[in-house]
Amino acid sequence: MCLTSHEAYWKMSISCAPPVIITPDENVWEIDTNAYADCGHFVDWDQFSTKSGPQKTNHIEIPQSQKDLKKMARDGTWGANQTMRAQAYNQIIKNVNYRIFTPNATVYHDVSERLFGKSGLVDHPLPDFVDGCLMPMYCLNVRGETAVKKILICIGNQYPDITYSPVMPAVVAILMHFSEDEAECFERICRLISCTEPHKTYIEQSFLSYEASSMTFGDLAKRYCRACHKFITTHCENSSEVFSDWLMWLFGDLPFDYIIRVFDVFLLEGDKVLYRVALALLKQYKLHTEYEGQDIRSEIQEFVKNISNHICVEKLLEKAFSIRLFSHKEIWLLHMANRKALSQSGITVMQPRQPAHMSVDITNFFSEVVTAHEMRVVWSWIPERYSLYPPVLLFSTMEHGYSLQRFYSHCEGTEPTVLFIKTTANEVCGAYLSTDWNERKKNCGQVSSFFGTGECFVFSIRPEMEHYEWVVVKKPEMVKTAPPSPRSRPRSYSYGARLSPTLRRRSFTIPSAPCSPSQSANFLTVPGERNPDRLSPFLSVRHFQLPSTAASMFMSGNSQSIIVGGGGGQALNIDADLNIGRTQHCETFDNPPLCEENFHIQQLEVWGCKNS
Repeated sequence: MCLTSHEAYWKMSISCAPPVIITPDENVWEIDTNAYADCGHFVDWDQFSTKSGPQKTNHIEIPQSQKDLKKMARDGTWGANQTMRAQAYNQIIKNVNYRIFTPNATVYHDVSERLFGKSGLVDHPLPDFVDGCLMPMYCLNVRGETAVKKILICIGNQYPDITYSPVMPAVVAILMHFSEDEAECFERICRLISCTEPHKTYIEQSFLSYEASSMTFGDLAKRYCRACHKFITTHCENSSEVFSDWLMWLFGDLPFDYIIRVFDVFLLEGDKVLYRVALALLKQYKLHTEYEGQDIRSEIQEFVKNISNHICVEKLLEKAFSIRLFSHKEIWLLHMANRKALSQSGITVMQPRQPAHMSVDITNFFSEVVTAHEMRVVWSWIPERYSLYPPVLLFSTMEHGYSLQRFYSHCEGTEPTVLFIKTTANEVCGAYLSTDWNERKKNCGQVSSFFGTGECFVFSIRPEMEHYEWVVVKKPEMVKTAPPSPRSRPRSYSYGARLSPTLRRRSFTIPSAPCSPSQSANFLTVPGERNPDRLSPFLSVRHFQLPSTAASMFMSGNSQSIIVGGGGGQALNIDADLNIGRTQHCETFDNPPLCEENFHIQQLEVWGCKNS
């Protein structure tokens, strides 16, 4: 039974607390002629609590513009009006681009009749893709819970390729709140499953993809929640397990009145908003909790469940939207790179992955420059897809001598590499270098070039341990996403798809790289794509409109020196004899000198990732 009124709005502050329902003053619910007034009869309203006093809002038309819809969703315009939210969801999901043969309401009627017509629901187990997963029902009544289970079984029937999707039950349960019947809810969830829009994913559908998203979240946490990431990796034996829970913090632990506001924006903006909100939750967790040796994984889950004790939903969203993430495309490229790394490591079915810090074997690790503990910390800084693998020594001055040419010969063909330098003053610093040193050969003669990607970073280990990432990570407002090439055709991306050839590389010809640390550092050739058929690298320079070339001087090398970072100085400049070096503040990483500014090298090592 659905109770409605011309001005009755279902005001919710939903936490499944003591049952109170606020109705209009006359306490009479009339029949509304609105097409979506009939939604809500799958909900057990006795489980809902509401804020004291009804808050009426004027009727607002749902705009056609995506920009206006996005603003309304972020502002919570329909937060107290279930009918308006149902209308908005209907319009948003109808405008999602999806595959031609996506199952619709008619298909649901046929499939459900065939599956449940005689035997009913009892004889049909839930599909394998929700095995072991949470089944949040968000105060649905018995009829609603039954409908969710039927829809999940029908999805399993129509999408046999879905093998793992712990978020699916929660999304179906949310949509049930705003659907007139099971068939409408089924059609909506199928459109989200079958979305074909570039760089947008609504629901992960395999363990491989889910784990890739967890690694992507771990990568983002390294950049945007550095204090919390350090805290988790320091105090948690398996930090990857903590980050693998990130989606379930939202679609499982977060109270309904919070997740529904997140879901409003999620339908319009895709998974980028989920990353933002999860990062904001991590920041709040670190801000409001004191570590006393507890299980961090469980502690975060409890914190999220009781988030209303710490911050209201409006403030949480405000914090989330203030996090300036990279574009949808960049996040998609990072997800694809993580997915590829997992696939190459053999993770294609439901199986755990080794925690990153465990890749460094304490008992068998040996280095002339860093301890096993220090290497574990550095390994926690590098991208998740590479920290899957143990470090392997590629070059050592102790073993191979003090020669730049030998340095190149042992490092070429491997990416990424991690450079460690120990000075005669026993200070230790270095750099994570994302790209094969072979790239330096693209420009011959007197022309040198900077290459690499925004994943490069520099670091100091002794006397203090700190790393400095690409300045764009810290100051995203300084750049804009580069526009697509006018030569490229519109296209859709799916897992396994390859990109067509993209922009012709821009090349800035510059004088040769300085052979001594005192010479100018302001020179650059922007790298092009090595193989037009491969996926574009994450944080590739050409994806951004940078204010100056100095912001992208990642790594460079010729026969006279190797250089990391540039613009106003160089983070590292090492001579051809691997004997003398210099470190300065540079614009690329906005770093202080990594050790004593002018130094002599005692030992230098380069490490790679085994099987990378």
